[in-house]
This record gives sequence, structure tokens and C-alpha cells, in this order.
Amino acid sequence: MAGGNPSRKRVVRELYLLRHAKAVPAEDGAADRDRPLEPRGRRAAQAIGAWIGQHDILPDLVLCSPSLRTRQTLDIVTPGFDRPPKIALDDGLYLAAADRLLARLRRVPASAERVLLVGHNPGLHELTLFLAESPAGPLLARLGGFPAGVLVRFNVGVPWEALGRRTARLASVINPKELVRGLD
Repeated sequence: MAGGNPSRKRVVRELYLLRHAKAVPAEDGAADRDRPLEPRGRRAAQAIGAWIGQHDILPDLVLCSPSLRTRQTLDIVTPGFDRPPKIALDDGLYLAAADRLLARLRRVPASAERVLLVGHNPGLHELTLFLAESPAGPLLARLGGFPAGVLVRFNVGVPWEALGRRTARLASVINPKELVRGLD
């Protein structure tokens, strides 16, 4: 039979990793989880939210660290979505290392084709380097150290539970500093 089985169409999933926007510095005695965004962090998140709206990013599921800065970033970018996604605040994502982020992504339901994870460095940067099909290239060079407010997009050709080293193609790196002047 020519053409193969149409019901076995290969699904390319999308994974978005968003580092929280710039937060106020930690103060003596203040809880790190409670650090809010700085005004320039809010502007950066607004720029990323506008970019999301212009590019029709529609996650089925959002996984978000429960820190104030990640929740504020998510609140600012959410209006860019055409429809509200399912949002899960996950304590395990707070300052999570790459291995913990990967373990959480491997538990994403198969029904979710597009996932946005909002979190922290260095875990997001380490996860990006781990997942990327190529260990080098112009997009990874643009990423640098995964600055605050950056959004990366991966195309993922494997099921979530099979996500691993070099299993995703880095498709874009969106830095709010490239979208709005004066964020330096």
C-alpha cells in the first residue's frame, strides 16, 4: 500500500522554555521565592508576550515554578495566548536542575503537543544544552548564558517520555533585549 498508514502521522511536539524576567535583587532576610520583577523585567515580559501573540504560540500545558518572579512573568505573557492553556504550578520546578526539569517533562501527558516551561537558571540553560540536537550553532551562540526573559523553542520528534540528550531541534531563541530598546 503506497503512502503508509495516515493514522500513524508523526507528531512534532513543541517545547518552549522561558526564563523568568529580571527580578529585584535578593535582600537580606527576604525569601528568594518572593522576589518580584523589576520594572525592566515587566517590560521584557510584555515584549515576549507580544511576540508570543504575533507568532501564535498556543501551549496546551504550562508548567511553572511557584516563585513570585516566574508567576509574574507568566501572568504578563499569558494574554499573548489566543486561548488560556492549562497551567500547573509545580514546587519541583523551583530552582530545579536540568535533570529534575527533564524528569518533569517526561511526565507530560501525550495529549499535550505544545508545552511551555517557566523556570530558572542554571537549570534551563543546562536543559537547553542537553536537549539540543547540535552541541553548537548560531542559535546556541545567540542564547549565551540564557539571560532573564529569554524564550527558546524546540521541535521535539519523540514522545515526551523519550525526551533525552540531543532529541530536540532548537528552532528559535527570542531575547527581549532584541525586541525592546533600553532593557540593558
